[in-house]
Amino acid sequence: MSDTARTNGSGIAPRLSGTVRIVGAGLLGASIGLALRAKGIDVVLSDTSPAQLRLAIDYGAGRAAQGDDAPALIVVSVPPDVTADVVAAELDRFPDAVVTDVASVKLEPFRALKERGIDVTRYIGSHPLAGRERGGAISARADLFIGRPWVVCRDEQTRPADLALVEALALDVGAMPLEMTPEEHDSSVALTSHVPQVVASLLAGRFATADEGALRLAGQGVRDTTRIAASAPELWVQILGANAQPVVEILDALADDLREVSDALRAPAEPGARRVVAEAIRQGNDGVERLPGKHGQNRRFEQLVVMVDDTAGQLGRLFGELGELGVNVEDLRLEHSPGAQFGLAEISVAPAALRGAIDGLQERGWRIAGATNE
Repeated sequence: MSDTARTNGSGIAPRLSGTVRIVGAGLLGASIGLALRAKGIDVVLSDTSPAQLRLAIDYGAGRAAQGDDAPALIVVSVPPDVTADVVAAELDRFPDAVVTDVASVKLEPFRALKERGIDVTRYIGSHPLAGRERGGAISARADLFIGRPWVVCRDEQTRPADLALVEALALDVGAMPLEMTPEEHDSSVALTSHVPQVVASLLAGRFATADEGALRLAGQGVRDTTRIAASAPELWVQILGANAQPVVEILDALADDLREVSDALRAPAEPGARRVVAEAIRQGNDGVERLPGKHGQNRRFEQLVVMVDDTAGQLGRLFGELGELGVNVEDLRLEHSPGAQFGLAEISVAPAALRGAIDGLQERGWRIAGATNE
């Protein structure tokens, strides 16, 4: 392979070399394949579904397996309930390869392999914290992992060279590798991923029988809160079942919090009731403050809300004029009011840039609906 192909014309060589075998050509598997192929890495795809496999190959995520393939690294990207089975089969079939998986739970597959007496020296569980509501190879993207955490779970048997191989995979697709134990990983994703999915689904479930008039009032807040409720039930049954204990602990604590607030609201004029509600909201403020922002920092930005006419090119013009003003857009959220011919663009900027952005946009004829501190 030429140097140009190996670097994809960027001048930066990939960290991985040799062949990477990906078992499971769905969203994550095909996205990994697309990202690695963009760097000129030889990718072999395997999937139990011939149609899914052909589709991923057609999209350029890799090639079909051949009898003489000798992969250095194998990435297992299958549902959690069959992850341990597939990892065991790959370890047996390719005795010289390092095997990782990208399942969203890490402790159960590791325990299952150990209980079967399988040598897990060459197995390193991992998990990219990236995804989409839609699945399958048709939804795969080469940039899916850019800037996202990729947890790598080592143990006392992990060899440094094998660990480096899995971390190189994460780096080559643009992710940020983080080391955790399987226990640390599963308790962490229970809090930041699995319980939020349950909460979003339960809240969105209230809409199924809601009055149509009430749903017309839905704004961006409720859409943000329930966005992930569109996820596939079949996959989440597996994920939640495999990580049940830490999820249950958090749900029980959350249920206690909800009960305390609901009890306070049963008699909101009673002494102490308002304090309970206020403390619940304040604690939420404190929690949001701890969430990493842009580039993983806890830095806070200020927001201005700009009214944007619902016509072609307006959003591009807004960005262009912010650029002319020297204002960097740190984040963007769009909201459309039902029946209105305009949208609201909530733009996050550095605090020092807020006043200049407001004045400059108003001078150019933009309507500012508001400005707030996050």
